[in-house]
Amino acid sequence: MVAITLYHNPRCSKSREALALLEEAGVETSVRRYLDAPLEAAELEALIQRLEGEVASLVRQNEPEWKALGADRDDPAQVIDAIVAHPRLLQRPIADDGRRAIIGRPPEAIRALLD
Repeated sequence: MVAITLYHNPRCSKSREALALLEEAGVETSVRRYLDAPLEAAELEALIQRLEGEVASLVRQNEPEWKALGADRDDPAQVIDAIVAHPRLLQRPIADDGRRAIIGRPPEAIRALLD
């Protein structure tokens, strides 16, 4: 089985649930605390390419920073710029096996990477 990178915020219950799910499954997991080690634009571009779903799902649209930006949630460049400037806008958790990335909302969605 391929190792999975979990983009994780330990203060988020869904993120903690996703980590517990991966640990219970015995999956080799690399935890990236994206608030401590923010993603760079190139990393976000690559993540978007692997993401299952719309680019709009990558951003936390109810956060004040997002609303203040007035950015287009369907424009990958604007989403990337927003997340680089404000890492807390990144939706969480995200599980990434290097081929596919899935937003864990609900956390059980990441089971698709375990098949």
